[in-house]
Amino acid sequence: MAESDIACAIIEGRLAAEVVLRTDEVIGFLDHRPVFKGHVLVCPTRHVDTLLDLPDELVLPLIGACRRIAAAMGPALGAQGTFVAINNVVSQSVPHLHVHVVPRSKGDGLRGFFWPRTKYADDEAATYATLLREALAAAG
Repeated sequence: MAESDIACAIIEGRLAAEVVLRTDEVIGFLDHRPVFKGHVLVCPTRHVDTLLDLPDELVLPLIGACRRIAAAMGPALGAQGTFVAINNVVSQSVPHLHVHVVPRSKGDGLRGFFWPRTKYADDEAATYATLLREALAAAG
């Protein structure tokens, strides 16, 4: 694990984050610099550098968590869809595999691979995380 591995720090409880989903195999938490508010990063709880290093037994839990979170973004945030992406080495700012699940709506301004970033107001991240947790719980 690299010193700059923020994901491991969150998983181990050394760094606070707005966690929206956690199982033994995966964790989903709000990106602190979201493309759009409600942007979630989904990571294996076991340290894995890249998609190519992901053990077969973690593929289904990781993708399943991404599907659940994407499905929750409609009811929780009013999103019309999602953008789901993995940077693999190039543009991978954290040395821990993570999947971006970003809420989308028509006319939101996202074009191609240009990812403008925004910030949460003081307690706004907690509100977005709560909405997503509630939608995930309701969906089962």
